[in-house]
Amino acid sequence: MSKDFSPEQARAAFRGGLRVPTSGFSAGWTQANLISLPREHAYDFLLFAQRNPKSCPVLDVTEPGETGASLFAGDLRTDLPAYTVYRDGELVEERTEVTDLWRDDLVSFLVGCSFTFEAALLEAGVPVRHIEAGSNVPMYRTSRQCRPAGALSGPLVVSMRPVPAELVATAVRVTSRYPAVHGAPVHIGSPEQLGIADLGAPDFGDAVEVRPGEIPVFWACGVTPQAAVMQSRPSFAIGHAPGHMAITDARDSDYQVP
Repeated sequence: MSKDFSPEQARAAFRGGLRVPTSGFSAGWTQANLISLPREHAYDFLLFAQRNPKSCPVLDVTEPGETGASLFAGDLRTDLPAYTVYRDGELVEERTEVTDLWRDDLVSFLVGCSFTFEAALLEAGVPVRHIEAGSNVPMYRTSRQCRPAGALSGPLVVSMRPVPAELVATAVRVTSRYPAVHGAPVHIGSPEQLGIADLGAPDFGDAVEVRPGEIPVFWACGVTPQAAVMQSRPSFAIGHAPGHMAITDARDSDYQVP
């Protein structure tokens, strides 16, 4: 299957029922996490994001009930490959569209995604194992708590990519140029220092092989808002299924700094 879609083509494919992780899709176009919350929680989430910018870099916010965004010309209810639905903090289902669940009071946030800098990593010669394997990126809840805001609190979630030891500095340098989409790693090596007991058992996504001579490198992850939903238990929320992102109409280069 070719991943060389324009954002419009990718959204049409997802709307038509294609359900796959989006890493490697639509090269050059920015991908984003989605979290949609009732208006009564929107300010708390904005404050939560402001206090935790590494994990929750907000790229766009809708008005209540809107189904599109300035960075996303498609339909937020149908044009992602998969969604998660939460009631009172419990994940009640995953589905490929949420039209019938949409509410006039939902405020949607598009949050930066580390998939945005993966093409730059590859260009710099840094391997990206989950792309090689055709799988989802592994993501883990950590023992680090985010700064709370209002009714929202929760743990930092990280994504992990194994990096050859001699290329770790390159990976740090490349990703630090993308501060709006998580930027430089938050931790290198020693997963137990993050409270991660087993790299082979991610909380979200798929496990990947860490080969001899490679070091696990961890970036803040935009699934953190969903972990906050699970801990804080708002009455209702919709998110993207981890790794199944919104493909926006913004360019990766829009978020690169010198």
